[in-house]
Parts: sequence; C-alpha cells; structure tokens
Amino acid sequence: MTNAYQEVLKITAPPRLEQVKDHPEASSYSLLIAALIERGGPMTLSEVAERFAAAGVATADEALAALRRCRPARPPVHRDGEHYSLDPHHDEADLWAFRLGLRPPKVTRVAVARPEPPPLPGADVRLTAAELDEAWKDASLNSTSARQVALAVLDAHGGPMPPDEVVAAVRARTRWHALTADSTKFKPRGSPIEVDADGRWAIVPGHAALGVARTAVRDRIAASRRAAQARPDPAVNAASMRVAQEMRDAHAAELAQLRRVILYGFPEARPEALALLDVGERTIATFLHEEIADVPRRLAGFDVIAGIDVRGLLRGIGVDPSGLRLAELGPAQKTMKLNKRGRTLKITAELLIQGSCGISRPFAPDSLRAYLDAGDDTKARRRLEADVKSLYALHEYGRLHHTVRLRWGFLDERLPAPWVHHDEPYLGEMMEQALMLGVPVEVVVGGAPGWADPWSRAIPARVVQGEQTWDLYLVDQAGIPVHREEIQLARLAATVH
Repeated sequence: MTNAYQEVLKITAPPRLEQVKDHPEASSYSLLIAALIERGGPMTLSEVAERFAAAGVATADEALAALRRCRPARPPVHRDGEHYSLDPHHDEADLWAFRLGLRPPKVTRVAVARPEPPPLPGADVRLTAAELDEAWKDASLNSTSARQVALAVLDAHGGPMPPDEVVAAVRARTRWHALTADSTKFKPRGSPIEVDADGRWAIVPGHAALGVARTAVRDRIAASRRAAQARPDPAVNAASMRVAQEMRDAHAAELAQLRRVILYGFPEARPEALALLDVGERTIATFLHEEIADVPRRLAGFDVIAGIDVRGLLRGIGVDPSGLRLAELGPAQKTMKLNKRGRTLKITAELLIQGSCGISRPFAPDSLRAYLDAGDDTKARRRLEADVKSLYALHEYGRLHHTVRLRWGFLDERLPAPWVHHDEPYLGEMMEQALMLGVPVEVVVGGAPGWADPWSRAIPARVVQGEQTWDLYLVDQAGIPVHREEIQLARLAATVH
C-alpha cells in the first residue's frame, strides 16, 4: 500500500531502505530521502538513524553523525522543528526517486533490432573505393605508415598512380594523414611499392604487405560498424525526445492550471496581520487581528501556497503544512562567501527583491509595527498590500527566468528560484518560439511593473540569433540590446488582443 509521498511521486511498489542502501547514488542525504519516502511522513534525525541501523547502513550513532553533517534541511527536505519532511512536489524529489531506482524512467527507450552488417572480405580480395570511404572518412591516419596508406589506395585503384593523385585520394577522405608525394621513401630494398619508368607508384607483385594493408582497412571498418551498432538509433532518440517534450508540455499545462496564492504575514512567528494575494485573479485581501481566523478557510480554495518561511507562517495561524503544496519564496541559499578571508553575505528575501525587481524598500516592518500599535488599520492594510506586491514581483520574476538576481556591491549573481518547476516555460523558450514564428516579444524592462496596469511600460523587442544556434538575444526598435536579466514581464506580441 502506497503512502502520500509515493502517490505524488508515482512510486507503485513500496520502497525499502534495504533495496537502495548499496545503490551507486546512495549517500547520507539521498538515503534520508529514501527513508522519508518509505515512511510517507516526517521523521526526526534520530528516527532516521535508527532506520539506517536496522537496514544495515551504519550504526545508529554513526548514521546520526553523518546525517547531521550532510546538511539535511535542503530542498526537497524541509525541517519543521525536530522533524524533517519531504516535499514530494519538488522536482528534485522526483529526480532523486529516479536516481535511486524507486521509479522507472518516464520515457522508455524502444529497442530497435538492426540488421547485421554483411561480412567483410578476406585479405585475398582487392580493396574498393567504397571501403576506403567507410574506413577513412575523417579518420586519423597519423599512426598508420605511409606505405600502408599508399598500398591501400593503389589496391583500390587497381593499378599504378602518380604520387600526387595517391595523396589527393587520401586527402579527399581525411586531412589527418602523413602521406606526401615523396618517392624516395619507397626506394629501399623490400619496399612493397616501386616507382615505374613514368614516375608512378605501383604495387610490387606478390608482396605480403598488401594483405596486411587490406586487413588494416577492413579492421577499421569492422570497428566503425561495431561502434555504430552500439550507438542509440537516431530515430529512436528523436521519438523519445518527442514523447518527453509532450509529457513536459502536458505537465506544464497542469501546473499552469493550479490556483496559486501568496501569503505574507507580520510578524512571521505569530502573525497579527496577513495579506493574501491571488496570483491568477491578481486580487489582494488583508486580515488584521481576529480576522486572521478566517484565513485557513480562504486558503482551502488554492492548490499552491507561497510565502517566506511558508511552513512556519502556516503553523503560526494554526494550519498544518504537511500534505499541502507549498512554494518557499525565501532564499534557498542563505549566505555567500565574498572573499578568501571568509567574509560572508547573508542573503535575504529583501536583497533578492531589490536585485531582481528594483524595489528599493520591499518591506517596512517598522512602519507596519507602528500602524498596528496605533490602531491605524487603514495604513496597516495599505502597507500590507505594498509588502505582498513586492513578494508577488519576486514570484513572477522567478517564474519568468527560473532564477532570481542577487546584486550587492560588486556582486551580480543568478540564484535558482526554488518555487518554479523546471517543466514550466521560461523566457528563453519564449524567445525561441518568437524566433520560429517571426514575431516580436513585448517586454517590461527595469523595475517591477505597476500593479494597476503592468504592461503600460511594455516595448516590442526582436529576437536575434547569434553565431551559435543557442545564442539568442533581444534588441529594441532602435537595435539596442535588451538585457534579459532586466526583463520583468514578457509575452509574445501575437498573443496580445
């Protein structure tokens, strides 16, 4: 019988830790994920260590020490007090389930039987031009003797040839060779090639080296054919990629239909004020003091709840976060090393909003505290709305780019947006589509767009392809490049009604 984690991850056979403890991908962290999937609910590190000991991974003390060292509270694992739980909706959870062999591949590669190549002739059969084409096409002949290369060409030609034509025949197939038109190398006694009265190269009749040259060419052909048999069939690869893209598009469509809400509370531990922003409807509701009791009922209509320390925030209003689909908007990376002396920068949501959306003052806790203490509900609600709008701007920037921007002093870094699934479309894919359709992209550049009319600053931008097929960039109507990291909103011009 499957549990809640297994149902979301589509794991049909209940996993056992004993099955994966010796897996190549097994580590303290990955086995922690396996233990949580097996349990289907939160566990303390001590409980996980005891399970490790029962499965024969390590002693309980050794396991507990290893679990503490592996930084267990990182996505898709979350810490709730002393308990650690798994977010089964996180794309990393799905990837770990696959890596550990807990679920089969989503796209099964179809094996196609290939016909066996015909047997190659023996050393007594003359070489052909087709065989030289197959053996030498763009191959390196630098380690093959010049005599053997010339022998093969003369044998395939069926008679004497001028030196320049022999060299040209080799050069037509590969540039990686050392053969030159110098006839002096064939002067020594015992050479398999002689120079006739017209200065042409010819094979010495009955020389044993001819059979060796024929065998060497055909050995190359045999090796090339074996390698081709071992490579995946291009047609099968293409079919698998189409199926994978169809599955990704279908999943993206499912994600697009989810009702999302952004929750902002103040103070975080035990909120006295809450703002609820419906992402799809772009509406905001605020709740003060006793009104917060109505928030759990309002949240029940949403599929995804997003916020900073969203699990702690939900517990603060009496909502159990387990089993809910949550999106953490706080920074996944808490610090960044600035120099070799160990100076570190503490990464906060405020820094990410400032760097990504250009909002200089995303939150004003002191002002909100003062309004609440003074009983000025009107200003408190207005401040709440401004704060949750800043959080919404970060949420949308991350969905557009799949990353957020950290700017501080000399730093200008891109960090992953953990609330976005990798199957969701992003700006790069939109640019590829615009290039294919031959339409511009409407973009809002600079600071976060206004709330009332977010597209009021939109400008058309044309997608231009660089020297490489993957190198795409945007230019405005004057031909000036539009920096992608500055884009806040984007849509295909063809979709504008």
